[in-house]
Amino acid sequence: MAAAPNGVKGCCVMTAPNILMVMADQLAPQFTGTYGHPLVQTPNLDALAERGVRFDSAYVHSPLCAPARFTMLAGQAVHRIGAWDNASEFPAQVPTLAHYLKLMGYRTVLSGKMHFVGPDQLHGFDTRLTTDIYPADFAWTPDWETGARMDKWYHGMDTLHEAGHAAMTYQIEYDDEVGFHARRQLFDFARDPDDSPFFLCASFIHPHDPYVARPEWWDLYDHDTIDMPGAVPDAVAAEAHVRRIREGLEVDTVGYTEAQARNSRHAYYANVSYFDDWIGQLVATLEETDQLDNTVVIVTSDHGDMLGERGLWFKMAFYEESARVPLVMAGPGVTAGASVGTPCSHLDFLPTLVDIASEGGAAAPELGAAIDGSTLWDAATGGAIDAERTVLGEYCGEMLTHPMFMIRRGDHKYIHCDTDDPLLFDVAADPKEHQNLATDPGHSALATAFAAEVAKRWDSDAIRGRVIESQQVRRLLDQAMSAEPRVAWDHQPGKDAAEQYVRNHMNWFEVGPRTRYP
Repeated sequence: MAAAPNGVKGCCVMTAPNILMVMADQLAPQFTGTYGHPLVQTPNLDALAERGVRFDSAYVHSPLCAPARFTMLAGQAVHRIGAWDNASEFPAQVPTLAHYLKLMGYRTVLSGKMHFVGPDQLHGFDTRLTTDIYPADFAWTPDWETGARMDKWYHGMDTLHEAGHAAMTYQIEYDDEVGFHARRQLFDFARDPDDSPFFLCASFIHPHDPYVARPEWWDLYDHDTIDMPGAVPDAVAAEAHVRRIREGLEVDTVGYTEAQARNSRHAYYANVSYFDDWIGQLVATLEETDQLDNTVVIVTSDHGDMLGERGLWFKMAFYEESARVPLVMAGPGVTAGASVGTPCSHLDFLPTLVDIASEGGAAAPELGAAIDGSTLWDAATGGAIDAERTVLGEYCGEMLTHPMFMIRRGDHKYIHCDTDDPLLFDVAADPKEHQNLATDPGHSALATAFAAEVAKRWDSDAIRGRVIESQQVRRLLDQAMSAEPRVAWDHQPGKDAAEQYVRNHMNWFEVGPRTRYP
């Protein structure tokens, strides 16, 4: 192995810790008790934060499911790997954090959603325990040339109309499967004579819409006390991106009622508690299998949810509720009860996990591609973090016709899209981002500097050309793949029933002791 990646520190203890990453989908930290919400109950995430570190300004690189996950795994920006939207292929030639951990001696397993698009449905994971909840093809390709809706593939207000509680949904069914297989995998690790460290990613779909919760989670909350979105100032409602998303979601045509908004937020809070319960079950399983003390547990999400704030729902924006994510780490070496306010992002995950793996003394592999993030392991273990570090964001999905970019540094966030007026917020003084400072005379120098930085960092016209070219090709391929006989890339988990449980070619008296723990 060659030198460690840029931004990856050296190592030192003899035993490499296991890594358990628990992912939510569409979980904004603002709607968790861990990050201060007065109603939402997240006791297991709270407990993890008490014995670990909470990052208070963690951002997605791209506020949409597939681009967020691809960039997190690769540590590379959207424009580097073409992670434009939810129908962009994740190329097999892009190295991921799972590839690097595998080269460092880890067993790598995925249970749940990762929204891989394309024929490679592993991307460095040795094993994938479930299929994905979403398709792996090109059907969800946007059209920037016409700006047309994708009909059934677009989010819309029907989601709010259906909000409430039910005994079963496809999302509950999926997450129950994800959690079951993740827990069983932890027992399999404990029973396996191979004591190599493991990286297990358990990735759930909740609290992603549709906002429907099982009754036991719904009943945790008093419906009448559910807090509602704040009023939308006229200046905020006039922002181009707000208007564009409202149009795309049909907020102003199909619309929704106050009762439907309350149902949606109630169910969302309930599903946050449901996801939190899975955190507790997985941590309890680590404890049952004597693996907790040597496992770094990381909890995060792929992006947030506007949940009615600014009159918007879901994601697809760089406003705080959409672009910020929870990030909590706990485990050996992690500083207990700490919080880090300095901005960071999904792009920092790859070098951070490589640093965690290096704690066992294994040399970090040579980078197969340049990365755009830097390690957070120093900050998690009590070290310093650069207060002026820069966090970048790129969004090239639906609801746009041109790329959108974000720069977050210090207390300020700058958002640029060629079709919109620029946005500049002081998120410390104005966490709801109601005051656009881009035209404020007192901030003109800062706004000008940010605008110049955007022009230097990104060639918006060139990126837009690449996006449109990709969309044109993918729409053609989708037509071909949809014609009979239909081609599917969806992951098929492999199980050999002849080798499960007790079979006649096995010694029954060996199977029992081998599969028992402890």
